[in-house]
Amino acid sequence: MNPTQQGSRAYLISIVMVAVLGGLLFGYDTAVISGADKGLQAFFMGATDFVYTDFWHGFTSSSALIGCIAGSALSGLMATAWGRKRTLIFAGVMFFVSAWGSMYPETMVLPEGKPTFTLLVVFNVYRVIGGVGVGLASAVCPMYIGEIAPSRIRGMLVSWNQFAIIFGQLVVYFVNFFILGDHVAPAIASVGSGMNQLLNGGEAAWAVSTGWRYMFGSEMVPAGLFAILICLVPETPRYLAMTGQEGKAERILARINGEGEARKILADIKATVAERRERLMTYGFLCIFVGVMLSVFQQAVGINAVLYFAPRIYEAMGFGNPMALTVFNGIVNLGFTCVAIFTVEKIGRKPLLVVGSLGMAAGAFGVACTFGNPQLQLLCMISIMVYSASFMFSWGPICWVLIAELFPNTIRGQAVAIAVAFQWVFNWIVSSSFVPMANIMGYWFTYGLYGVICILAALFVWKLVPETKGKTLEDMSKLWKKA
Repeated sequence: MNPTQQGSRAYLISIVMVAVLGGLLFGYDTAVISGADKGLQAFFMGATDFVYTDFWHGFTSSSALIGCIAGSALSGLMATAWGRKRTLIFAGVMFFVSAWGSMYPETMVLPEGKPTFTLLVVFNVYRVIGGVGVGLASAVCPMYIGEIAPSRIRGMLVSWNQFAIIFGQLVVYFVNFFILGDHVAPAIASVGSGMNQLLNGGEAAWAVSTGWRYMFGSEMVPAGLFAILICLVPETPRYLAMTGQEGKAERILARINGEGEARKILADIKATVAERRERLMTYGFLCIFVGVMLSVFQQAVGINAVLYFAPRIYEAMGFGNPMALTVFNGIVNLGFTCVAIFTVEKIGRKPLLVVGSLGMAAGAFGVACTFGNPQLQLLCMISIMVYSASFMFSWGPICWVLIAELFPNTIRGQAVAIAVAFQWVFNWIVSSSFVPMANIMGYWFTYGLYGVICILAALFVWKLVPETKGKTLEDMSKLWKKA
């Protein structure tokens, strides 16, 4: 049978698999610092022209977030001006440049292997460049998949992007483990006033001089693959129609949906892009507010307090092998992300978000009530797992699904950029506040606060978030005009 009459599922899946590589790079880039952390810190502690304090290490560990905020803020302008495909190509190049520069920040100009303040600045510039790639990919990959996918399976396909993010984090944990191999990670002790000393410098020499470089450089492989493969996929039909390339749009729609369905979809697209210079607030304040608050709640529920600091948390709980539990947690996260992938089109977006919010609240309150009690150590660990797993089948993937499909065609680029920029801002707020809040107020207060926010998130979804299951992207214009 002619695939242009029925549509080709294989063609659609191949496009989506290339696009989700951007999600994998998102996860890879944000998690690579976890393995390189101590080696990098020990390397710059050897500088003689400045003192590498805890402040500088904290800044260096999180500098990519600056690029994430900038990249997500620029994503709307770039996706509208350049198109979704070209923006993703640019993101792939940013990933590759960052991986190379983070591995070899001397770039054949500065003295090789000599830690200096100038080298630290250059290293952070490369990390910010990688962050720009992450920010662009985090906004445009779900947008691309949402605009290319048929409405009946759009939620499932966009959810694969979240799976790729978590998988990318898990991959880099293993890559870092194999790169370190039999070598010893440096042991660093605080000596007060933001100062540190290296305890096993001789034994950890390879990790300090070379290991962290290989960890950052390993990202060149998936980054190069993504930059090449994204050149082979088509631009989205929605963007092509908005830029007057209706013939190309119809051909791509026909290959995905079949000729008859393609004509109907294109007619709907043309009806919603007739006035393609619409302003951001054309569909009302509530449309933008819901999208932004979805992003805010996805971070404010505190998930990065687990994803970024899991080893620290399990160590504080008294477990002897925190890294083993962290890897196990990552595997659990992957499994529960699959729950969302295979149920989002059956159950819907809102039920998953509400149930996930309540599950996270139960887990967070469980941690708050049991943390620090040796007799309840196992229950505390289970509470952490419930908290994390509940996020993975709800706010993790479903937030991206809704952000990709919630906004009308004519404002999607701008609106997604604003929503995702808020997401990265609150990512930074949660990540930077967790350790001091836990140290000063205690884990009971910290996780109790996250539990309360989870309850507020459930109420927000129940009252304000529309159900988009089964609706076309063109239906979003009608939905918000009625609101």
